[in-house]
Amino acid sequence: MKKLKLEELGRISVDEFKDVDKIPVCILLDNVRSLHNVGAAFRTADSFRIEKIYLTGITGTPPHREIHKTALGSTDSVAWEYVEKPEEVAAKLKDEGYQIIIVEQTTESLPLQDFSFSKEKKYCLVFGNEVHGVSESVIELGDLALEIPQTGTKHSLNVSVCLGIVVWEVFCKLNFSD
Repeated sequence: MKKLKLEELGRISVDEFKDVDKIPVCILLDNVRSLHNVGAAFRTADSFRIEKIYLTGITGTPPHREIHKTALGSTDSVAWEYVEKPEEVAAKLKDEGYQIIIVEQTTESLPLQDFSFSKEKKYCLVFGNEVHGVSESVIELGDLALEIPQTGTKHSLNVSVCLGIVVWEVFCKLNFSD
């Protein structure tokens, strides 16, 4: 076994990424305050060919050196848009046929592993503020809520860790790993 060099990984260029088919998923960051979490969202979105990221409310936007630290250039490849009100994005995407999935602990949350994603549907995954979670106004627009079951003493995960787990699960269940 040997570690692969960068040129051996067979990655596509930024221009090729922009033209390649994406999985039918976008991400809505609802008032995420940490620029490192925003950068990590971009890097994860690039890794799994997410359609677009919507940055809302107090969520920082590129270009910013703190976002760049974790995004490592993925702000150039992943489509993104800033919209002040997260509920406007959720309502617009819902009208466009996206299923709005709130990633939050609610009275009706389903365990992530129990939800079946379909290639025939489009999804918007909503991730909330590090302290307050997803806004109530966005939860009201949600079609369903998913949560990652946890068994430790803490009741939540870091936003970027949660986002990575959820996006990986979607990617695998939609069988886009080929």
